[in-house]
Amino acid sequence: MDLMTIGDVAARSGVAVSALRYYEAEGLVSCERTAGGARRFPRSVLRRLAFIRAAQNVGLSLPEIRAALATLPEGRTPTARDWARLSETWRARLDEQIAALVQLRDGLSACIGCGCLSLSRCALSNPGDTAAAHGPGARWLSPALRRVPPTSNSGRSRGASRPAGVGAPGRKEGP
Repeated sequence: MDLMTIGDVAARSGVAVSALRYYEAEGLVSCERTAGGARRFPRSVLRRLAFIRAAQNVGLSLPEIRAALATLPEGRTPTARDWARLSETWRARLDEQIAALVQLRDGLSACIGCGCLSLSRCALSNPGDTAAAHGPGARWLSPALRRVPPTSNSGRSRGASRPAGVGAPGRKEGP
């Protein structure tokens, strides 16, 4: 089996070395160790890392990604059919996000153009944080847009402090 060093994987995938270590600790990727303890990854890890990136872009949490990866076969490279089955499970979530974004776009267009300047009637305004009694987040937005991310990653909520090299989806890692 052709194995890659952690530096090679980082260079090929665009994922920081620290993020690779974190993903290994979280059970998202696995590797072998040399007698000296150096990590050696199979080339198939590149597909898993691409999947992790795509799943993060969809909005999946690391526990959700771990569960999805657990459905892939052990001991062989996943086939196109395996990946298609997994990505199909995201379709409803993506459709919901698209609909919510269209609603937000249309609402912003109407709001900006309405000129009401009424803080008591504006769905985007929350003077005095009166919505706090209804829970966290932007309470007057549609439920799909104000979804509060689940607590994950050992008690951190998404978007909270991340280990070095583990950035937000779509953001280039490292220097």
